[in-house]
Amino acid sequence: MAGFFPAHAAAPVGKRTPTLLVVGDSLSAEYGLKRGSGWVALMEQQLARDKIPAKVVNASISGDTTSGGRSRLAALLAQHQPTLVIIELGGNDALRGLPLQMTQDNLQAMTQAAQAAGAKVLLLGMEVPPNYGADYTRQFAATFVKVAKANKAALVPFLLKGVADGPDAARMFQSDRIHPVEAAHPRILNNVWPTVKKLIA
Repeated sequence: MAGFFPAHAAAPVGKRTPTLLVVGDSLSAEYGLKRGSGWVALMEQQLARDKIPAKVVNASISGDTTSGGRSRLAALLAQHQPTLVIIELGGNDALRGLPLQMTQDNLQAMTQAAQAAGAKVLLLGMEVPPNYGADYTRQFAATFVKVAKANKAALVPFLLKGVADGPDAARMFQSDRIHPVEAAHPRILNNVWPTVKKLIA
């Protein structure tokens, strides 16, 4: 019967525009920056420059933890139906002294939920300063590696590589010494972009 089926029903599934969902904290939410200057916005601009038709949804919230991201994820997956989920969480867990096992469990649950919804997953790893103690520092960084390996998810081992550990590290952060300045965000994107491009190719 003509007109019975909605027009979009005939569209091939493979033709759907890729959607990149970023679930992160202040490092992705442009804390202390002017709008449009953070690495997620720069990634959107890079997609446009490379003529890659993809939509970016930045669902990052300053101060969020892995528990917060886990509680929000199901609704975000249902609403946006992403093809790639980028998880940038964990730093605030460390700042609050939350148990490492809790962080790992939350990242694991988020990764599996996104994969079950048909999305690829990219974990953005984080490191903590050495004053947290050598054991904790090592175990925290290893948490992201464990989750990525266990779920065959993509991983950028250290989101702030070249920013927090570079020769001009002091100039790369705002006065709180936690949040990168605007000039650092192109470097952050450089850490993420090669893997993102590969995942959406």
